[in-house]
Amino acid sequence: MPRFTVHVRDEWLTVPCKDPSYTIQWLGLEAIKRYTKNKPDNGGIKSVKDISFVARRCQGQGLLDPDDTIEDVLEDNDFVELAIDGDTMSPDFIPFQPGVSHLTAAYREPESYLHLDGNNLTSSDLVDLGKGLYKIKLTPEAETKVVQSRELLDTIVNDHKVVYGITTGFGKFARTVIPISKLKELQENLVRSHSAGVGAPLSPERTRMLLALRINVLAKGHSGVSLETLQRMIDAFNASCLSYVPEKGTVGASGDLAPLSHLALGLMGEGKMWSPMSGWADAKYVLEAHGLKPISLNPKEGLALINGTQMITSLGAEAVERAQAIARQADIIAALTLEVLKGTTKAFDSDIHKLRPHPGQQEVALRFRSLLDSDHHPSEIAESHRFCDRVQDAYTMRCCPQVHGVVNDTIEFVKNIINTEINSATDNPMVFAERGETISGGNFHGEYPAKALDYLAIGVHELGSISERRIERLCNPSLSELPAFLVNEGGLNSGFMIAHCTAAALVSENKVLCHPSSVDSLSTSAATEDHVSMGGWAARKALRVVEHVEQILSIELLAACQGIEFLRPLRTTTPLEKVYDLLRTMVRPWIKDRFMAPDIEAVHRLLLDQKVWAVAQPYIEKYRMEHIPESRPSSPTAFSLDPPASPRKRVRHE
Repeated sequence: MPRFTVHVRDEWLTVPCKDPSYTIQWLGLEAIKRYTKNKPDNGGIKSVKDISFVARRCQGQGLLDPDDTIEDVLEDNDFVELAIDGDTMSPDFIPFQPGVSHLTAAYREPESYLHLDGNNLTSSDLVDLGKGLYKIKLTPEAETKVVQSRELLDTIVNDHKVVYGITTGFGKFARTVIPISKLKELQENLVRSHSAGVGAPLSPERTRMLLALRINVLAKGHSGVSLETLQRMIDAFNASCLSYVPEKGTVGASGDLAPLSHLALGLMGEGKMWSPMSGWADAKYVLEAHGLKPISLNPKEGLALINGTQMITSLGAEAVERAQAIARQADIIAALTLEVLKGTTKAFDSDIHKLRPHPGQQEVALRFRSLLDSDHHPSEIAESHRFCDRVQDAYTMRCCPQVHGVVNDTIEFVKNIINTEINSATDNPMVFAERGETISGGNFHGEYPAKALDYLAIGVHELGSISERRIERLCNPSLSELPAFLVNEGGLNSGFMIAHCTAAALVSENKVLCHPSSVDSLSTSAATEDHVSMGGWAARKALRVVEHVEQILSIELLAACQGIEFLRPLRTTTPLEKVYDLLRTMVRPWIKDRFMAPDIEAVHRLLLDQKVWAVAQPYIEKYRMEHIPESRPSSPTAFSLDPPASPRKRVRHE
């Protein structure tokens, strides 16, 4: 029997429906009837059957027609809000920007689990957890460590020992001893007072990443959180019950206090919370609607939940994964541009790059050779200018291995730091059950990921900078030998004129965003926290830079494929033709001016989904195996550009 969760004023009500052919009018009246039963005065409602109301789905905020049948407009266990005539729609529901979240009402809980132990999570895993591809379980070893750590803390409290954050206040109040009777209140006050962030909330995907990473850190067993509290956090994650976490307010030491406090606040049943089915509502109602209990904080647990670098690191994980994806695809797009501009492949000769053997440079040169090598994938375009008098190309084409190469090396450097941080204990004080003591330290300081993410922004920016110059060459007839702005009947049509301006605008924004935030520090907490990392802004800036680079390269790919139209019937190499065919499944050629923004958005989605890489990668790997003997795999699936996955278990839903 389908059932629905209906929000009437300040209550959530479960309404079973025997017959899905009943109307929304029936559902609303049934919910109001149940609401009045719980009120001594019937909630001020004299006659249920005569009442009028407005209904909408909580997720997506779509209004529901009273005459529509339930089966036509709702799915089983949908969440619905009613506004009774004279009331207003609840302010509890906070709409997201369109397109931010892919965790919609169509979301289904995954069947696979990722087992966490605090030691083996990767940035790729974390992004997958954010996308809702896995639920979480602890390994038995992690559970044992968590229990042992908590037992030590309980002993400390029972023995009336004075330990920072457990039996004392925080920061400037570290010398203030708190009575045992008030230790629970101490932890709750900590979370409430530190929930002082501002700005738009993190998207559901990013909040899932934040929560998953905090769970992973606590699973190390050095924070003193109880197994019961940690399991309630896991239950909330698995149900995608996600706290309202404003994106601004952290200085990156003592960790990301404000964002993590907002995260903990929702888990306590306070503040706002979101789920795929309920949309935004009071946290206590969202938890109740999913059959979950709020966490109840024991001594030190509030501090354990909010002290650490998890916002910097979770956003950094997304930034570095997206950076790696766009860096790979930038090589493919640049190779296509080189073909359209009738460039030479001589600058990618392997002997040149052996003389400057940076790993990234050598890898990019190999990719260019694999995509442009006429012996393997004959190009009619290349053959058409084989005997031209051009000696060498502009830097934006000739120097791609050097410029793109250092970006690849930068990404690898940053990824190593982020993956180390993902599996690091960043709490304070640290609990060492095996030593029977707690030790105060500074692992919460965000300098490592902050510096790395500033570096990532600077590195990845260069992909956009050089891409914009290639777009200029494609659009400028004196450089491309193609129609101005890649369109016929110029003047009547403007073609890619303003698309290039958009790319230039994004490059200029990136120049400002690349100013490192981690060179700044402002003393906080009455000079107790007198040096901070500003890592939260470093992470958000890095993500913004990566997104801009994705959009710039989307424009270049559109322009390069449009350039191909003017070289027909000549064909480029097989892998680049495959890329062209992929784009043409989404965007038709530019015959005359039309609304261009949707084209850019469609190509951006191709790059986000790494479909351009998926099309070209088999050709790159085939070339690699034929030309680099040591890269030949012992089995057909042995080769991968990615490092081997960390040992962890994924199991199907029991």
